[in-house]
Amino acid sequence: MELKLQSEFGVLNGVIMHRPGFELEMLTPDNIGEFLFEDVPYLEQIQREHDEFRALVRLNTEAKVFRLEGLLQEVLKDEKLRLDAYRKALAAKGYQHVAEDLLSRLSLAEATTALTAGIRMKHLRRKYNPKSLQDLGDLDFLITPNPNSYFMRDPAAVIQSGVISSHMKYPGRQRESDIMQLIFEHHPEFKNNYINAYPHDGSPETGCIEGGDVIVLSNKALAIGNSERTDPKAIKAVAKHVIANSDVERVYEVHLPARRNFMHLDTVFTMIDENLVVTYPDAMDMNLTTYIYRQKGVDANGEVILEEEVVNKSIIDLLKLEIPYLEVIGTAQGYPEYASREQWYDGANVFAIGPRRVIAYDRNKYTNRALIEAGVEVLEIRSSELSRGLGGPRCMTMPLERQSLK
Repeated sequence: MELKLQSEFGVLNGVIMHRPGFELEMLTPDNIGEFLFEDVPYLEQIQREHDEFRALVRLNTEAKVFRLEGLLQEVLKDEKLRLDAYRKALAAKGYQHVAEDLLSRLSLAEATTALTAGIRMKHLRRKYNPKSLQDLGDLDFLITPNPNSYFMRDPAAVIQSGVISSHMKYPGRQRESDIMQLIFEHHPEFKNNYINAYPHDGSPETGCIEGGDVIVLSNKALAIGNSERTDPKAIKAVAKHVIANSDVERVYEVHLPARRNFMHLDTVFTMIDENLVVTYPDAMDMNLTTYIYRQKGVDANGEVILEEEVVNKSIIDLLKLEIPYLEVIGTAQGYPEYASREQWYDGANVFAIGPRRVIAYDRNKYTNRALIEAGVEVLEIRSSELSRGLGGPRCMTMPLERQSLK
């Protein structure tokens, strides 16, 4: 895998997906808020729906479809890497001192699963009962679960100059990004081509950025949402890297309203061809503050100096600056009585497997009808459980490589 992207819609060559697993069984009505969910999915059904999604990608592309757990298990065969990963995961609650004893009692498969599904004390006590943890109750987590792991778009994003290793807004999700960085740095499929486009030390002062806010507009332009989850410090750091290390000339920092349905930039619009976007109608005409970053020069250390242009335009007007003859499809064909409903279930968050070929939730029937009428091939997936996490097909995929449009 080259691990660089020049578009959001070129024919898919490689993608990482994660089949929802036991981590979802850790959700209860009492803790869903803590884990950023608004409902408790039914595991067996969400797995069936995700299996259909993954099969649809395989049947309709020639892409390599990697499963997160398989990649992680291959990396964790290295005992040193496995120990380092566990020390880091356990350190979140101050339990890193039990890492070696714990790993000596877990199989490789168990150790791999636990990094996404977490470990409760009652599970640990089946293996051994360390004296230093006697005060913990059976339901206390030694390692917290990551039920958001099936939203593969957030922990990393492949852009024109390499891979953004996300610094997640909520500390409980940071292990998702740590896992991806571990895979990119050490898995033989990726390590020789891995370039970290956002090196950070993980400290609280590090700017936050999540992959759902990152959209490749073209080989010359990148858009990043300034949202609840992504801040200007990180955006500027990425802008400097991508301008210095690729053909990108402009980076757009789009300030999103502080509303649940504007969580990430990709919930507002996605690109499905070089001149076609699907978007949420309420966002189309809303004037948003946007910073356009370009290269002004370089400093004595050779680092890019940015110049900033501030504009107040709608997202559509911004896109017209980059995309000639822009066509826009609104969720639910623009019908206001359905648009907000289908936006809530990520009608604009479709996953392009090629130009004008997308995978979409079947429940967004008006949006899908509008796409079909515009000549887009729409492959539908069932979504009664997948949609409960409030993320769409784009959110559930991490594209690694697409065919060049040239």
